[in-house]
Amino acid sequence: MIALTLAEVAAAVGGTLDGADPDTVVTGPVEVDSRKVSPGGLFAAFVGENVDGHDYAATAVEAGAVAVLASRPVGVPAVLVDSVVEALGRLARTVVARAEGTAVVALTGSAGKTSTKDLIAQLLRRHGETVFPPGSLNNEIGHPMTALRVEESTRHLVMEMGARHKGDIEYLTSITPPRIGLVLNVGTAHVGEFGSQEAIAEAKGELVEALPADGAAILNADDRLVRAMASRTKAKVVLFGESPDAHVRATDVRLDATGRPSFTLTTPAGSAPVQLRLYGEHHVSNALAAAAVATELGMTVDDTAAALGEAGALSRWRMEVVDRADGVTVVNDAYNANPDSMRAALRALVSMGGRGPERRRTWAVLGEMRELGEDSLAEHDAIGRLAVRLDVTKLVAVGGREAACMELGARNEGSWGEESVLVSDADAAVELLRSQLRPGDVVLVKASRSVGLEKVAEALLADGAAR
Repeated sequence: MIALTLAEVAAAVGGTLDGADPDTVVTGPVEVDSRKVSPGGLFAAFVGENVDGHDYAATAVEAGAVAVLASRPVGVPAVLVDSVVEALGRLARTVVARAEGTAVVALTGSAGKTSTKDLIAQLLRRHGETVFPPGSLNNEIGHPMTALRVEESTRHLVMEMGARHKGDIEYLTSITPPRIGLVLNVGTAHVGEFGSQEAIAEAKGELVEALPADGAAILNADDRLVRAMASRTKAKVVLFGESPDAHVRATDVRLDATGRPSFTLTTPAGSAPVQLRLYGEHHVSNALAAAAVATELGMTVDDTAAALGEAGALSRWRMEVVDRADGVTVVNDAYNANPDSMRAALRALVSMGGRGPERRRTWAVLGEMRELGEDSLAEHDAIGRLAVRLDVTKLVAVGGREAACMELGARNEGSWGEESVLVSDADAAVELLRSQLRPGDVVLVKASRSVGLEKVAEALLADGAAR
């Protein structure tokens, strides 16, 4: 974090000092876990469902924190505020404002945010110090925590922005005002909370509305709701996608035998071939989005293409592909799921299975997609039907009502018979797979995060390691 005195911290957050020397300088990072505090840092005491950070204030100071950001006196030096969450946002806003040479890139979308954020970061850090969140820290706590890692030497700050309600992205952009805003897509994730795709688009578009006139709105030309956001910004509009009028586009898209895509990247500055290390054709759109950001920030098309070819998956459980010693391939995509990402993952699974006499058996182990509201049963039915149409070898639906609807959709779509099955939980899925997997099979594991289906992938990999 950019160094601030406690007096400056208090002024930034609208707080008061309690037992703290106003001239003491915060030189270390801000932490919300007292076990991670380092000398010179600041400890933010949050009240959670099971733990109250205020109870660990003294422990944090003993570990080297110079003060605690707290909502009540804690018996050690503190900056007292009404809301620690809001104070954290105000402090992050102050730090980012002081980093005058830092270009802020923000992105949002219904699917692919984290994978694209990781791609952008890997491209940009070739040309300067880049701060970005690990995993999916994209809410009112994770967002400022990432921004507070900015220092004077930081050249790029890449921020992923999630939304569960209208106004969420507007709030996050007030903490880290972006110069470049990227919208990937508008799908049906969280439609149960928003009510419609149009309402989701309204919320996602808050990002482009926050851009300055000298900024850039990077929009998916292949998504009609995203493309329409061009009218909501005063910034320059850059379109990416496979559409002929996209400024940054892909042509000659192909998949190799393992399901990894290649394409020709075309920009206003020229073209270059790209071979991705990531699995699934859906990553072409993510790569184009990252390329659009990189070229907007001055990277050449050749450098961008080379960086894309070297970029890997940084975040866990997102199309994480591991080959067991017996030839079984496990694709752990269990971090989250919505209808759009589920369809993309199924297509990637089929491409990895290949075609013809050398075709490998493909297994789709799928759990519930949550927060879909009134559309939930229909969306699960549609995924089951898609698995049949894509000719997945076997669907294993895991869970209750929604999983049953998915499995029934598969049965109703075709004469699968024993080619689809419903099991109650992850343990039952593992038992089934252990009894039926053969060398060379490809297994996709995917569901909403709260379902915990990553246990299936972990068990299969543990079995492979034991052989």
